[in-house]
Amino acid sequence: MADKTTHTPLEVENTAETMRDVMADLMHHTIIDQGHNWSPLQAELITVPEKRQVVDVSHYRREALEFMKPTRRKGTARLTDLQSLIAWGLRNKGETSALFANPDMSAPSLTCIADYHAEGETNVTEKWGDPAARHCSHRAVYNFPLSNEWKAWMKISGDALDKDEMGEFIEANAQDVMDPTPAILKGVISDKNQGWENRLIETAQKIEGRFGQLTNLLAMSRQFQVYETSDLKVATNRDTGESEIQFLNEHKDANGEKLKIPNLFTIAIPVFLNGSPYRMAVRFRYRKLGSKVAFILSIYNPEKVFEAAFDEAIKTATEATTMPTFMGTPES
Repeated sequence: MADKTTHTPLEVENTAETMRDVMADLMHHTIIDQGHNWSPLQAELITVPEKRQVVDVSHYRREALEFMKPTRRKGTARLTDLQSLIAWGLRNKGETSALFANPDMSAPSLTCIADYHAEGETNVTEKWGDPAARHCSHRAVYNFPLSNEWKAWMKISGDALDKDEMGEFIEANAQDVMDPTPAILKGVISDKNQGWENRLIETAQKIEGRFGQLTNLLAMSRQFQVYETSDLKVATNRDTGESEIQFLNEHKDANGEKLKIPNLFTIAIPVFLNGSPYRMAVRFRYRKLGSKVAFILSIYNPEKVFEAAFDEAIKTATEATTMPTFMGTPES
């Protein structure tokens, strides 16, 4: 009888458990110790299974922090009146806040930067950069809206209008025209006059002007006619015998009288929407073009009036917010 050999069963490890341990070891990631004083300004590094590469996951933490609560104020508010910009500035102002006033006549604006750079020279030797630098990303902008009256008069200023065009414009904007006061008609600067009266009188004296009334403008736009006569003038030099011939043209009315018409008018209009009105002189001229007459209305020195209105608004904002004001536009 053959011997029977007794075989002891081999103890085989659990393959599933072994693979789990292997995979757990392979998929394990390790946080790289960077100290306990972590800052959002630092990178946060971990190792990941794929080729044991190192990945910066700090941006995920920053996104989570930003989701829960903004880390800083930023954005630009677009405001529709000056008082709103002042209120916004007072609500968000800090020690470094500043105003920037842009006096462009076509697009004036006022910008408040709540987080503007602090005073002092540029210094980049510090560990975290220039200590006086700010993001300058929290702003409010007020674009001054020009009044409809200002835009209407500036649009026709200096342009040649025919009789119908001038008549339609004057009738549509008659409420802007002021009749001259007795002091202006008298044309003498005096301490008894109002300041604006003396300024208009001074303007008239500079350009040898004479102020007229609204009725004059309306009458001219409806029935103004010019008759031109020419006179021949001959001048002879007795020493040389040379003669000089000149034709002198003179404009007369229908009765043959020499034309005497006012060449200045006064308007009172606001520069900005809902603003205070400013008195301005408008120069009136006409030009004979054959049988037709072209009228030209030109606002006298509108830049000064705009500057006065803009400076008044900027002064109001500066005093109310107690911020420093810079004329121009801020860094982009």
